[in-house]
Amino acid sequence: MQTQDINPLLCDIETGMCEMPEVSIENQNDIVYSSEKTVKIIYFTDPICSSCWGIEPQLRKLKLEYGQNFEIEYRMGGLLPDWSYNSGGISKPSDVAHHWDEVSIYYDMPIDGDVWLEDPLDSSYPPSIAFKAAQLQDEQKAVALLRELRHMVFLQKNNIAKWEHLLEAAKITGLNTEQFTADYKGKAKDLFEQDLLLAKQLGVRGFPTMFFVDQDGNQEKVYGTKPYEVYENALLKQFPNAGKKPVDTNWENLFSKFNTLTSKEFSELANFDRQKTEVYLQNLADSGLIDKLNTKNGNLWIKK
Repeated sequence: MQTQDINPLLCDIETGMCEMPEVSIENQNDIVYSSEKTVKIIYFTDPICSSCWGIEPQLRKLKLEYGQNFEIEYRMGGLLPDWSYNSGGISKPSDVAHHWDEVSIYYDMPIDGDVWLEDPLDSSYPPSIAFKAAQLQDEQKAVALLRELRHMVFLQKNNIAKWEHLLEAAKITGLNTEQFTADYKGKAKDLFEQDLLLAKQLGVRGFPTMFFVDQDGNQEKVYGTKPYEVYENALLKQFPNAGKKPVDTNWENLFSKFNTLTSKEFSELANFDRQKTEVYLQNLADSGLIDKLNTKNGNLWIKK
């Protein structure tokens, strides 16, 4: 059995993988297929996985172009249980700050590592359980909650292990907060444990990890942050006849699909010159058509 003696928060920038310590990468089991769509994507992620934030542009593009052919089943992987280990050059939260700033530059996605200096998280389990609680209400709102949690931790430097931020994210995404609170304290913990167990059974060794599964149970696995074509090809391998939907790249249409976009996301979705994206979006903001959240490592553009 192989094990990984590395700190999961020290993500490998080039492979785009946030790896778990001491997780078997062998003996993968088969996945049981259950989906109304032709392909199911089982996506193992974590709210504080910086490499997962790095694939948001590719994932959103895949949804726009091929979303009618697949459904995504989000699973939480438990990236940071606690700080009871010392490995991979990271032994305390402050060690993560510079690394996150490096990741931000490499993936061209805004991440402010100063959260690890100002209000560091002691675990990624609370936001993971919060996601499972949201799933019990509404799958789409759960995905919106995950996005909001990432805004909070990557851009706004909020410690999303704290209940106050989890509850605020639930309010923002329109969840029933009473049910959310009850599920967070109850059923969601069991569902999270099931996700952790499934990850071990499938030999998931880090995040992001995606399994593209066809209706016969055949699967194509994609580890780490990869160019868009890798995800597209994995889908087409499972469903060669998948229809590629033409996308209206007008900024109004894109912001109607997604309430927030980073500059990299807009450039990817609109097929827009990345060098000109910042000026273009700033002009929209100056005209009062969109809002802007500025961080030290980039901007988030927000639907009015």
